[in-house]
Amino acid sequence: MTLGRRVLAAVVCAVAVATIYAAQPVLAQVGGDLGVPDADLGWIVTAGQLGYLVGLALLVPLGDMIDRRRLIASHLVLAAVGTLLAAAAARTWLLLVGLAIAGLFAVVVQTTVAYAAALSTPDERGRTLGMVTSGVVVGILGARVAAGALAAVWGWRSVYAALAVLLIALAYLVMRFLPPDPRADRAAYRQVLTSLGRLFHERLFVSRGLITFFLFASFGTLWSGLALPLRSAPWHLSTARIGLFGIAGLAGALGAARAGRWADAGFVRVVTGGALVLLAASWLAIGQASWSLWPVGAGVLMLDFAVQAVHVSNQHLLTTAYPYRTSSVIGGNMIFYSLGSALGATATTTAFATTGWTGSAVLGAAFAMCALLIWASSGRQTTDPHRPV
Repeated sequence: MTLGRRVLAAVVCAVAVATIYAAQPVLAQVGGDLGVPDADLGWIVTAGQLGYLVGLALLVPLGDMIDRRRLIASHLVLAAVGTLLAAAAARTWLLLVGLAIAGLFAVVVQTTVAYAAALSTPDERGRTLGMVTSGVVVGILGARVAAGALAAVWGWRSVYAALAVLLIALAYLVMRFLPPDPRADRAAYRQVLTSLGRLFHERLFVSRGLITFFLFASFGTLWSGLALPLRSAPWHLSTARIGLFGIAGLAGALGAARAGRWADAGFVRVVTGGALVLLAASWLAIGQASWSLWPVGAGVLMLDFAVQAVHVSNQHLLTTAYPYRTSSVIGGNMIFYSLGSALGATATTTAFATTGWTGSAVLGAAFAMCALLIWASSGRQTTDPHRPV
């Protein structure tokens, strides 16, 4: 896969995933404009995440039966419809519908990752996955910064209008520059869903799925809870200053793009184990948020490096093990991601309310240790899905 195509795939992932996370920095503006009570603002974020979860189960498997280039382009256009509906919404329910539609078709991210892997030769697959999945992290973390800046100048509706324009432009570029799907044999939809169900009975898929679950539970614990101690005494940081920690996270995640090359060299298991140890250790620094900010910045960098390294290694292993079911296997793995992220986001606020940031840090470290224990107990991973692991 050429460098230009990798960059295009990474940008598609960044913009698509931003449709889910762009709401987080503008919730206060949305609530004031539409009269949404503070207690109900969480539904604005949840709507997109619920749509995304449904899409993982029902839409991503379509990539194993339909020309993926056309599927990617059509999902980008449909996601744009959702963001336009959100931008024009005059009622809360209409906003929620628009965000749910955008989230539903934001699973184009997983189809794009699977297609990029399929277009790559075995010796460059890890490098490709490293670059493309870096786009996901850029979208998750960069959406907070970009959305906040746009909303400050032109209001929250401009965020979704801009996303719609970008999504439509990317749909054109995908049709213009990505090659048609080379596959000749494609399964029926029922066969694809049945195949997805069978994956949950295979040890390789389940063990890597559980690692993904706890990995992103730890990730969600940080990014859904870090603002709580930073806006409290003794720091009282503004939203803009809290957002600067996202730059450290972005630097760490982009640095982990190198993990794809290590995976190509046959070090998937070593990379996974080492990164999970780093993930657990990062919480020793992040836990200092109530006393010092410099360790927190270093810990955020470490955590996002570790998360991205494990994520790239997981996807490299799974797409190699299941080369004829890349869309289904990536979609299925990301179901674990979605559930883990939701657990982390919910649990960190509860832990903070009861035991402060120390409790949240212990929780994040515990999730990391669970992932490490699963890695240690799974044994040597194999590219043959029918051999024991």
